[in-house]
Amino acid sequence: MAIPNLPHPSVPVGEDEESNVVVRKWGKPQKGSEVVSHYQFAHSKHTIDFERGVKLAGHRFAVLWGKIAKLERALINFMLAVHTSNGYLEVAPPYLVNTKTITATGHLPKFRFDQYKVENEDLWLIPTAEVPLTSLFSGEVVEPPIKLVAYTPCFRREAGAYGKDIRGLIRQHQFDKVELVRIEKQEESFKALEMLTRDAEKILQLLELPYRVVELCTGDLGFSAAKTYDLEVWIPSQERYREISSCSNCTDFQARRAKIRYREGKEFELVHTLNGSGLAVGRTLIAVLENCQEEDVVVIPKVLREYIGEEVIELK
Repeated sequence: MAIPNLPHPSVPVGEDEESNVVVRKWGKPQKGSEVVSHYQFAHSKHTIDFERGVKLAGHRFAVLWGKIAKLERALINFMLAVHTSNGYLEVAPPYLVNTKTITATGHLPKFRFDQYKVENEDLWLIPTAEVPLTSLFSGEVVEPPIKLVAYTPCFRREAGAYGKDIRGLIRQHQFDKVELVRIEKQEESFKALEMLTRDAEKILQLLELPYRVVELCTGDLGFSAAKTYDLEVWIPSQERYREISSCSNCTDFQARRAKIRYREGKEFELVHTLNGSGLAVGRTLIAVLENCQEEDVVVIPKVLREYIGEEVIELK
């Protein structure tokens, strides 16, 4: 239970993120000198309200008002529409799961201090929809491929993030995410990882947001992952790329814990499980607000306008 998954032989060797490899880039990043950062929207009439978030719940919480709240809802609906049209089955899972379920994906016991536990009950708030989606078929024999998508709020204590991303929405205790999960035969899983990554990239391309794809090295891989691509979107106010999706092939690591199998001839084999954000909604919101500014307005991307019913959001 304490040993991580084994990296795939194709993963670059390295100790930390400095050894990650940029695979490709898309779009042209803009300089951030004249961009209104997203946390400055707290002073506009369409507010990201950090003060009331603190009043209601504490540090790393925010309240969205008006067109900003409407834009977030539009992003969720848009992402779900794109992914379901691409063959993913939409699921609405519980936001609370038991210990067995959250252990199956590798979030326990390794990351127990980053999870929110319900007192006196065998329930945990989900850190990502990957947890319930992957365990939907625990203890079952399935017929891959299976492609699932879900929108959920996600909850993380961010126990190791003291002092990081204090300002803005980058790192919150509660955030929204649209998650993709695939369950595949073993011989198909690495091909499926490339497809999963492209499915997440499609959202960024349709929104016309500059981004890059980074392959993580051995020292930067997550506990359950054998191979991972991070999608990093350009944030003009920070003049840097920030992670907006992490697309991973967990091979049979999670399936072994959850006992998810498929029949191969007369034998039973463990499935390979894959997951990736398609996308993290709050960070996509930030990217739209900062990358789509023109003079005193944010110009809503064309693909979102039917979902929000607006063409611009005024900055003042």
